[in-house]
Amino acid sequence: MLGSIRDLAPIIAVILFFQLAIIQQPLPNVAQVLIGVLFVLLGLTFFIHGLEQGLFPIGESMAHAFAKKGSVFWLLIFAFALGFGTTVAEPALIAVAAEAAKVAAVGEMIANTEQAMDEYANGLRLTVAFSVGLAIVLGVFRILKGWPIQWLIIGGYVLVVIMTMFAPVEIIGIAYDSGGVTTSTITVPLVTALGVGLASSIKGRNPMIDGFGLIAMASLTPMIFVMAYGMVMLS
Repeated sequence: MLGSIRDLAPIIAVILFFQLAIIQQPLPNVAQVLIGVLFVLLGLTFFIHGLEQGLFPIGESMAHAFAKKGSVFWLLIFAFALGFGTTVAEPALIAVAAEAAKVAAVGEMIANTEQAMDEYANGLRLTVAFSVGLAIVLGVFRILKGWPIQWLIIGGYVLVVIMTMFAPVEIIGIAYDSGGVTTSTITVPLVTALGVGLASSIKGRNPMIDGFGLIAMASLTPMIFVMAYGMVMLS
């Protein structure tokens, strides 16, 4: 709880400073704001505690179990399922996909109907989730082989730049944002735990060098796949 208070204190200080010193207006609905801050404080506290007690341990233990089992096929299947499942349930991605569908409908890029917007949003979510699943598979394969991550990242961003020149302008911003919203509250803990646990279980791998980097891969591939999605849907 004290750690959560320390983490939230700078945010609260910034809001109070600009509200009282710059805008020079009192906070609206003070009681409601205080209750909301309390809920955020409790939620952040329980969320961090839950990560430490549940998600991190189970992610690492499953990585150790797959490494001992010695089945690369099932490890890669698990990596894809983990990346896909956590991303498709990511609240930030759901919100961005829904907003993108509304804007696309208003801009007459798709039909202005609930069905068309739902199909567009779901297609966007599934595209991002599929791309993250492939990214985690590639990241796990990198850990197994000991490949340096910088070449994969450089090659990926070169492809992003090339696709940006050909993708519809309406999808480029969404594609770039999709790379950020995938690395949020659900995906990051489990994927990080998988990478660190796997690198710790394989002889000759350093968890500090090989265990991290899966999140970078998960941020990169959605940009590529969403621009490809836009080329197909908006062409």
